[in-house]
Amino acid sequence: MQLEGHVQAIQTDLARAAGLGDEATAEAARRLSEALGSTLHLRLLDVLGEAAAEIGPQLGSGRVEVRLAGRDPELVVVMEEVPEPVQVGAGEELKGRITLRLPETIKAAVEAAADKEGISTNAWLVQTIARALHSSPSAKGRRNRLQGFAQG
Repeated sequence: MQLEGHVQAIQTDLARAAGLGDEATAEAARRLSEALGSTLHLRLLDVLGEAAAEIGPQLGSGRVEVRLAGRDPELVVVMEEVPEPVQVGAGEELKGRITLRLPETIKAAVEAAADKEGISTNAWLVQTIARALHSSPSAKGRRNRLQGFAQG
């Protein structure tokens, strides 16, 4: 995506608006639009960054990065691998025991989540713990961060 054309269009619009005045006004507007070129470019990059930050959470297992190649930005969707839930093998016995004391509110929420999925509370806890153990620790915390790189 090339921002230069957009920056020049804004500068042209400013020059046209100033052209309605006298020559001194037109010259002042021309100088001002030239001086604002870099600022306009940075503001447009800010807009792209905000758009990427808004769109990213809607992707579920992906994120949007704004990458720069020189002065030209590029929006890139990066999909993250979602680990498949760990299934307990058919012949694998559930022998391990842990006594877990929970606040009533969390216990009720766990039971509701298990009911929603149509499985026992124990099966829901086993699946949830297995997913947590096998999920990528590097993916945590990246969810709403803006990331990218620049190459020049």
